[in-house]
Amino acid sequence: MSDIVFKAEGIVKHFGGVRAVENVSLQVSAGSIQAIIGPNGAGKSTLFNALSGFYRPDEGKVTFKGVDITFAPAHRRIAMGMGRTFQTSSIFPNLTVYDNLLIGVQSAANLAFRFRPAGSGQRKTIEAKIERLLDFVNLRGSAYRPVAELAHGSQRLCEIALSLSTDPTLVMLDEPMAGLANAETARVVEVIRKLHAELGLTVLFVEHNMRVVLSLAQRVMVLDRGKVLAEGTPGEISNNAAVREAYIGKEIVENV
Repeated sequence: MSDIVFKAEGIVKHFGGVRAVENVSLQVSAGSIQAIIGPNGAGKSTLFNALSGFYRPDEGKVTFKGVDITFAPAHRRIAMGMGRTFQTSSIFPNLTVYDNLLIGVQSAANLAFRFRPAGSGQRKTIEAKIERLLDFVNLRGSAYRPVAELAHGSQRLCEIALSLSTDPTLVMLDEPMAGLANAETARVVEVIRKLHAELGLTVLFVEHNMRVVLSLAQRVMVLDRGKVLAEGTPGEISNNAAVREAYIGKEIVENV
């Protein structure tokens, strides 16, 4: 295993009297793909938001590259090399795919935003990066279409490309397959594989699709009612009786 790049210790998050996440810890190795799964209401989205800075944990500590980022703002996390997507798309629906990526690329370059950046050399550099992102997620043919006109799967791919526009080393994906048909799921899965295989990025994702998780992740954490039920390799998780009982279902595991 490679070095630990992302670590959470004793994360607690509650809303009033409801303890949505209770004393959860995890470690993510550099260059790995790790998944967080669990049934509805298990606390996985709450945990993910606490890990990524969208929520402040009530207790616990989060570190990235050895630096405490528990209460770090989004812009600091991005500057350190973290990128994330949301279960509900956070892209600009009325802008084209190209202009969505333009916003991200110019932000990463610390440029004041303009739809047509000044300077031919600067413009060529920005355009080349956007073209690479479009090719990576296979959206070049949709570059000048408003995002709102695209199929849901293509919108997901646009959001992943936008998360890559800031040059992250860790990509956090919140239920990237949610609401997708089988063909769209396959497209998104292939891009996530490429994040790891071609770009060497670390990927941490929350997902409800068990078949996707067991085929994609190298390690899996299972939450149930805000607590860690199990953690291990896909094989260990699929053979865990407690996980079968709480979430997967014997028939699902055997058909993966």
